[in-house]
Amino acid sequence: MKSHRYALILAGGSGIRLWPMSRMHLPKQLIPMSDGRSLLQQAVSRVRDIVPSSNLYICGSEQHRDVVLEAFETKPRFIGEPIGRDTLAAIGLTSAIIARSDSTAVIAVYPADQLIEPVAEFQEIIDRGYELVETNGHALLTFGIQPDRIATGYGYLKMGERVSEGVFRVSEFREKPNAETAKQYYLAGPERYLWNSGMFVWRASTVLDCIQRYKPLAYEQLMRIADVWNTTSLRGVMEEAYPKLEKVSIDFGVMEPASKDPTVSVVALPMHLRWFDVGSWNSFGKTLDADEDGNRVSGALTVRLDCQDTLVISSVPEHLFATVGCKDLIVVHTADATLVCHASAAEDIKRLHADVRMQFGEKFL
Repeated sequence: MKSHRYALILAGGSGIRLWPMSRMHLPKQLIPMSDGRSLLQQAVSRVRDIVPSSNLYICGSEQHRDVVLEAFETKPRFIGEPIGRDTLAAIGLTSAIIARSDSTAVIAVYPADQLIEPVAEFQEIIDRGYELVETNGHALLTFGIQPDRIATGYGYLKMGERVSEGVFRVSEFREKPNAETAKQYYLAGPERYLWNSGMFVWRASTVLDCIQRYKPLAYEQLMRIADVWNTTSLRGVMEEAYPKLEKVSIDFGVMEPASKDPTVSVVALPMHLRWFDVGSWNSFGKTLDADEDGNRVSGALTVRLDCQDTLVISSVPEHLFATVGCKDLIVVHTADATLVCHASAAEDIKRLHADVRMQFGEKFL
């Protein structure tokens, strides 16, 4: 392990599309998966052998600090956000804090809500990513996933020319496409389009320089906070400065303008791995084994009759689910709320969540 290598795990997502299991007090990255470990615990486990434990950071909501740290015997460093401001703020703040004590720091960034296998192969690819950035200090490196189907739920990387063996320049970052455009991307092949994994490697100094040039107001506030880190002034400055930050993703705020900037090298390293972005119940279901009729179950007692492609999930293991003639359904049960929806409507749970808030306030959130 190299002493100047750092890992940042982003654990600030609200997980609305995984309601009612994902709640304000227990967001999706802390929900136990089929092996009993949460997504966050699995993410930490994947990088433990890559960086020294003292160089591992988690950035998430301050209100989740205790429950996050309780999940680990060896405690990672935790950066608590008073309010969510998307990934540019989380990455920028952590980079600024690390850069204060290590000007040579190289940081790999990982979302907490992904499942990746095999782990050994993943670690080899990440190690190569570190080496590429250590060799080229102006590089902003992202990891692209080879699409295995037509998908509208992911952002895409448009590949440019090859810059070295297996490494390509990123000519454009494309937002989540409609079905027809996604089909065109898929048919163009992985040499042309990859899914945007949301994983990156770069020097802390390089990404901070980009934030300073592309988002100068955000840079000013982030540096204000970093300058008082580990002092008695931190709480006041954080609570005053952080809400002023623009809510913007690192893709939109840094990577897109950087891909057009000749002073920066934005490159992609493909990952040919089993990869799941667990952002919806449909993607969660794919992490579970299916029976011969495509039904999947997690944490539930079930009796099924003539059911196909139905997902049943429960946080109340003694509760029985008896289903008859169900097809393409999602059923999620907790102690105080139950969701039933068609699999094709899974993306609409975000709108449903808003309706629940409107009718019941935060009681079921």
